[in-house]
Amino acid sequence: MTTLASYSQTTNADRHAELAGAWLLSLGSDNTRRAYRGDIRALFAFLDLGGVDALAAERRDIDLWRATLTGGGSTVARKLAAASSFYSYASAEGAMPRAESHPVLRVVRPRVDADHSATRGLSEAEARAYLDAAEADGPRAHALVALLLTTGARISEVLGANLADLQHDAGHRVLVVTRKGGKRQKIALIPRALDALAAYLGASAAHGAEIATADAASTDAPLFTTATGKRWAASEAFRTVQRIARLAGIVGAVSPHSLRHTHATIALAHGHPLADLQDSMGHADPRTTRRYDRARGRLERSSAYAVASVLG
Repeated sequence: MTTLASYSQTTNADRHAELAGAWLLSLGSDNTRRAYRGDIRALFAFLDLGGVDALAAERRDIDLWRATLTGGGSTVARKLAAASSFYSYASAEGAMPRAESHPVLRVVRPRVDADHSATRGLSEAEARAYLDAAEADGPRAHALVALLLTTGARISEVLGANLADLQHDAGHRVLVVTRKGGKRQKIALIPRALDALAAYLGASAAHGAEIATADAASTDAPLFTTATGKRWAASEAFRTVQRIARLAGIVGAVSPHSLRHTHATIALAHGHPLADLQDSMGHADPRTTRRYDRARGRLERSSAYAVASVLG
């Protein structure tokens, strides 16, 4: 295996690929790795076209790349964040020509509204139609959609769960998921989700029936599997989510995150406390949760009316 110390004996492409691979492994999230992998490949390809060694790139090279980037502000910001993360790693590993080199450090990044989510959510009527379409499609699709919509969990959390993660806690049926950063958290399962899971797993569909618990299941047996018993891949589940949207007659792009978004907006619209929703969804920052509050800023919710009830 080529080491960082022997870069001078390898081609640029080899050393860039090896360093990028090591950097990607250092990232904590599978989703981040997937997104950043494509971003850094695009940057390397751009620099290569201009005859620029990626590890000798300067700010002007990154500025030129930035000018070619398309998509919304959050997309451009993510791509620049990927590049910045890579160069920080490369510098720390001593792979840059100058230790102080960091070509992304002073590149202007787009301003992203932290209080706005561009994700397309479903209306309550669309959410009901979507659930019904998933049920008609089959047990696995219904179980997945029921979990995503009723818990607000991330697709990676649900697909990463095992049978042993279906548990009881103080009278609640819960699924233990792994949140961002590796934190383990219990999320409550309501009857619709339990029944869908029971049907998918071949158990009794009656609410409260024993599905599969840590006492009966292998600790590493996946909750969602393919026909061959392998863990269901996120890419395949993503296509299922899109197919169900078409079956439900829903126009526009629908992704697994759309279902998470829908869970949050419905909960807030029906008075669920923001702090409790933040906990349920595993958000570290309350501003992330506030993005889903469609009613924020409405005058009828002004604090002036609350004070008026006391002061007249």
